[in-house]
Amino acid sequence: MTFSFSLHATDGPARAGVIETPHGAVRTPAFMPVGTAGSVKAMLPGHVRATGADIVLGNTYHLMLRPTAERVAGLGGLHKFMNWPHPILTDSGGFQVMSLAKLRKLTEEGVTFQSHIDGSAHSLTPERAIEIQCLLGADIQMQLDECPAIPIAHEKARESMLLSIRWAERSKRAFEEKSAPGQALFGIVQGADYDDLRRESLDRLMEIGFPGYSIGGLAVGEGRAEMFRVLEGLVPLMPKESPRYLMGVGKPADIVGAVARGVDMFDCALPTRSGRHGQAWTKAGPISIRNAQYADDPAPLDAASPCPASRDYSKAYLNHLFRAGEYLGAMLLTWHNLAFYQSLMAEMRAAIAEARFAAFVAAFREETGEAVL
Repeated sequence: MTFSFSLHATDGPARAGVIETPHGAVRTPAFMPVGTAGSVKAMLPGHVRATGADIVLGNTYHLMLRPTAERVAGLGGLHKFMNWPHPILTDSGGFQVMSLAKLRKLTEEGVTFQSHIDGSAHSLTPERAIEIQCLLGADIQMQLDECPAIPIAHEKARESMLLSIRWAERSKRAFEEKSAPGQALFGIVQGADYDDLRRESLDRLMEIGFPGYSIGGLAVGEGRAEMFRVLEGLVPLMPKESPRYLMGVGKPADIVGAVARGVDMFDCALPTRSGRHGQAWTKAGPISIRNAQYADDPAPLDAASPCPASRDYSKAYLNHLFRAGEYLGAMLLTWHNLAFYQSLMAEMRAAIAEARFAAFVAAFREETGEAVL
C-alpha cells in the first residue's frame, strides 16, 4: 500500500477524507493520541484502538535517546515493538530539542544538545532525523524544523523560517534515500504569527513538494483567537489534494475551530496528561474528578458511551481512586478522555459527510459555551 489521501466530503472549509498508509487507513479529521516513548501513557494498545484511534504519534527525540532507534529497528521496528500494527506518525524531534534538551546549540548543520535524561551529548541534523524515523519505520514522517517561540521579531522569524526550508530540502533528499515504499514525509510550515512569512514558507515547501503539509509553531501560548487568525490566512492556500496537519493541538474547541477552517489532522498530549491528573473532558467541558462534589456521585462520566471507562464506573469511584492515589484512576480517566476525543472526531466526520457541520458547531457552542467561529 502506498501513501494517498482522498477527500470524500466537504462542508464549507471543513473536510472529511481518508489517508492510506502501509499499515492501514486513517479517517480524517483525525486525532492522534501521543505515544511519546513507544507507549500511550496508562493505556493498552488494544484499548487505544478500541476508542476509535486509527493512528498514534511516536516521538523521535525520546525514542532516539531511549531505547535508541537502532535498538527498535533491531527488534522489528516501532509497530512491532509497541504492539501497534496500525499507522504511526513520528515528529522530527526538533520541538523537543528546543524545549527539553540542555545546553542546545543551533547551527546551519543542525542542533547539538545534551540529553535531559543523563546529560549525554547528541546531534540532530535533518539527515539524522530522517534516519531515525526510517529506523523506527514510521508511516508518516516529519522534516526537521526550528520552532521559535511567539512573540518573535519579523526578521528573526524569517531567518528561522528560511532555516527550516533549507532543512526541508535536506530532509527530503535524505528521505528519498532511506525510506521504505509507501512511507511519506510531510513539510512543516513555519513563520510565527506573520501571515506573509507563513505564505512564503508554504510556497517554498510546495516548490520542494511533499504529499502532506504540517502547520508548526502554533499552540505555543499565542492564544486561540490568534491561532485561528493565522489558520484563516494560511489554510485556504494549502493544497486541497494533500492532508493538512496542525501540530500539537489541542483542546476540543481548538480542534473543532481548526476543522471548521479546513484542517485534517491533530495530535496533543492533553487528553492523556489530563487523565493522569484527574481532569475528565465531557461535552459540557472539563471537570476535576478530585472535587468533593463527586465523592457521592453515583453517575458515570457518560452513561451512553461505548467506552467502559466512561460508562461502567461512577464519578464517586473515580474520585476515590484519585484521592487514594490508585493507578487505576489515571488509567480509567485517560481511557475516557481518549474515547471522548475520538467520539468528537467521529461526530465531525459524520456531520461533514451529511452537510450539517454548521449545526454541529452551533450545538458544540451551546453545550460547551466555547465560540470557535
